[in-house]
Order: sequence, then structure tokens, then C-alpha cells
Amino acid sequence: MSTRIAFLRAINLGARRKFPRDDVVAAVEGAGFTGVLTHLNTGNVRLETSMRSAARIEAALEAAFLADRGFEVPTLVLTPDELREVDAAATAIEHDGHHYVALLRERPAPEALAALQARAGEGERVVLGGRAVHLLVGADGVHGTRLSNNLVEKVLGTVATTRNPTVLRTLVERWC
Repeated sequence: MSTRIAFLRAINLGARRKFPRDDVVAAVEGAGFTGVLTHLNTGNVRLETSMRSAARIEAALEAAFLADRGFEVPTLVLTPDELREVDAAATAIEHDGHHYVALLRERPAPEALAALQARAGEGERVVLGGRAVHLLVGADGVHGTRLSNNLVEKVLGTVATTRNPTVLRTLVERWC
């Protein structure tokens, strides 16, 4: 059995996408995974599995979530080493504004990354670090930038879900 960390995209945002933690745990366990833990109510899930393929784990989780909730829940899965790599990159980046980490299902092609970097506004940066892009924006945070999770997915062509570095650091400390 090996540990994996799953990140669910766009749950508990508004009245229509409710997915309480206890229900997430039940759905993950119902899909055959063990050792299930959650952190916060934003779709951070630790699990144990004998499956090796991230794509198979993601597919199993997404099918379980769709069956349970009746709506799609895009999910991406990282190994503890991959999460540590993302966290190390976040820790190494110096920035005075807000720092968001868009975790990626797949590493982006260089030309796609360049296209996303070109969309950054003045004083903003997009930095690749592990299976994530680090969105470094100004003091207004998400309210003052065009660098949204939706834009990341559109330009990079992969599932993405955004967390802040503090949450990722906590997950590394607890689960890795």
C-alpha cells in the first residue's frame, strides 16, 4: 500500500457543489481506498492504495464522487514526493504579494507555460515548480489579477486546483 494525496477541485463553493468532509471520506472509502484523512473542507484527501497509476486513482475517485454527488469533481493525485517538491518550490520563491499554487494533473508543455506567463499582469509572475504553477500576484490577490484557476486550466490544457502555500506546508508536515 502506498500513500497518495488527492486534491478535489471546486467543492463547497456555493450552494450547488456542497460536499462535506464526512461525505468525502465515505465516498473515498466506498471506492476501496483506506487510511482516508481530510484537511479542511476544501478537498484535501490522504489515502492509501495498492494502485500505482495516478490516472487510475483519479478515475476511480471521480467516478465515486459523481455517483455520490451527482456532479463532476475533477480530482488530481500526487505522491508525497511530488507534494514535497511543490512545497519546496513554494518555500524557495520570494514574493511580497499573494502567492497561490495551482496544482496540475500534468506538467505543462514549455509553450503552454510561456503562454500563461505572457498573461501575467505588471508585477505578477508565473513560476513552474514541481507539478504546479506558482501564481505570484499583487496585494489585491485574486481580486486584482487575471491569473485564475480557470485561466490556468484553459491555457495549460490540464486539470488544476489552487491552494495557498500554508495549506500545502501543513499537508506535507501531516501526511508526508
